[in-house]
Order: sequence, then C-alpha cells, then structure tokens
Amino acid sequence: MKRVFLAAVLASIVACSKSDNSGNKDVLKEEPEAAPKVVTDPIAEGQSLVEGADCLGCHKMDERMIGPSYKEVAAKYENTPENVELLADKIIKGSSGIWGDVPMPAHNGLSKENAKFMAQYILSSK
Repeated sequence: MKRVFLAAVLASIVACSKSDNSGNKDVLKEEPEAAPKVVTDPIAEGQSLVEGADCLGCHKMDERMIGPSYKEVAAKYENTPENVELLADKIIKGSSGIWGDVPMPAHNGLSKENAKFMAQYILSSK
C-alpha cells in the first residue's frame, strides 16, 4: 500500500514539474505596463492630490493656519501658466519667507505634473 501511495506521489510530482510553456524557460512573464492616467479634470485631480497629501495640516481653503489659506494664495497669484509653474516648483522644492517665518517643507517625491494639478486647484479657489 505504501509503495502504491509513493508511486502516485512521485507520478504527480513528475507531472507537475513538466512545463506546458512551449520551451520557454521563464514561467513568470512581465506584467504589461499600466496605461498612463488620463486626467479629464485637472482641478478635481489637484483637489484629490491635495486632500491625499499632507497639505491640509498647514493650509485650509478659507482660513490661515500655519501657512496661508488657498484663497489667499489665489488672491496673490493670478491663474496663469507661469504662476502654475512657479507654485508647482514651490510645492516640490519648498518655500520660505513669503507668508511668514515658518517654511513650507519640500515635497521632493511629488511629480511636476501632480504639483501643477495641485497649483491649478489652489489657484482656482479665487
């Protein structure tokens, strides 16, 4: 009985070790690259990014906290492509001395594209 059981186990091991991979040695294949994200509403994307980051710990929409409110920023900077670029750089690199003594920390891990979405959202709050 033990021999029959061992033979069955060995047969199943041999069967499982055979590959239906048609000669390919790589059993695991690379996953296809994800399609780039298509953003149809940059303001909503910026709002989502702001709400998902640490921004709201220092900024509010209507009132000054540690940093200026988003409405104060929108009042100071006209909503132009140049200012979106400027604010995106400040978001990524950090900033100090413009709104007081407390510096805004850098967000180096943020992509330029996402920082621009955030800046567009902030500037739209006028």
